[in-house]
Amino acid sequence: MATGLSVHIGLNQVDPAAYDGWSGVLGAGEQDAVDMARLADAAGFDVTDPLLSAAATAETVTATLEAAAGRLAEGDILFLSYAGHGGQVPDLNHDETGDRLDETWVLYDRQLVDDELFELFGKFAKGVRIWLLSDSCHSGIVAGRLPETLSAQELDRRFRTAEPEEVGRRIRAMPQSVQTAVYRRDRDAYDRIQNTRTAKDLTRIDASVLKISGCQDNQTSADGIVNGLFTGTLLEVWRDGAFAGSYRGLHREVVTRMPPDQTPDFVQAGVANPAFVRQRPFTI
Repeated sequence: MATGLSVHIGLNQVDPAAYDGWSGVLGAGEQDAVDMARLADAAGFDVTDPLLSAAATAETVTATLEAAAGRLAEGDILFLSYAGHGGQVPDLNHDETGDRLDETWVLYDRQLVDDELFELFGKFAKGVRIWLLSDSCHSGIVAGRLPETLSAQELDRRFRTAEPEEVGRRIRAMPQSVQTAVYRRDRDAYDRIQNTRTAKDLTRIDASVLKISGCQDNQTSADGIVNGLFTGTLLEVWRDGAFAGSYRGLHREVVTRMPPDQTPDFVQAGVANPAFVRQRPFTI
């Protein structure tokens, strides 16, 4: 019988000492992780304790995924979710052909570069399925123009029923000024991460990875009070298990309910597995 394991990461803040005084406050990152853990538990996954804010360090996330890789075998599945800020660092190993920037997860004590994540995926055995939900911004070339918060008008467009007290709701992207300051200060560390790892596009991954993310590279993901906009919409579509479609169908249905300026992405990596894509989500 296949094993299902789930790992959930959610941050409502980061360590200001690690990010040039920026605390990265969010309203719903932790709740997103808790809700995904709840759904995974209901589906029969073995759920690890959610890694929330201060517990979501680069070392802990790395160790947790390495442990999962050591445990799962062919036919097993990992459900991995991340809810928090997205960031970027300059691409040094030339795997980004467009904006020349590597995307990051903004963890509590430092950014986890996408090359590191792909290296971790490469540790999983052949035939393992990995389903990744990432509710964060990876904002590409427009990062320098991103606001930290959304205006009332933007809220009306994105949330459709925004209340006055919700004005200034945050997006899940590290501000460009913070990205620049952090990279300037910690450049040696981030350069070393890339220089000692294979570019993500060249990493050998024997597992089958299916990723649904909160937005496209040239868009932003909106935070919320209870859930992020992407995660909250996914929960609406899932309807506590009433949804009966596939992963692809889940993505399509979520997209139809999202505003035009936040379109969740659907990406596959590693070994192609059409049967995986056709499965019902949360199926072990």
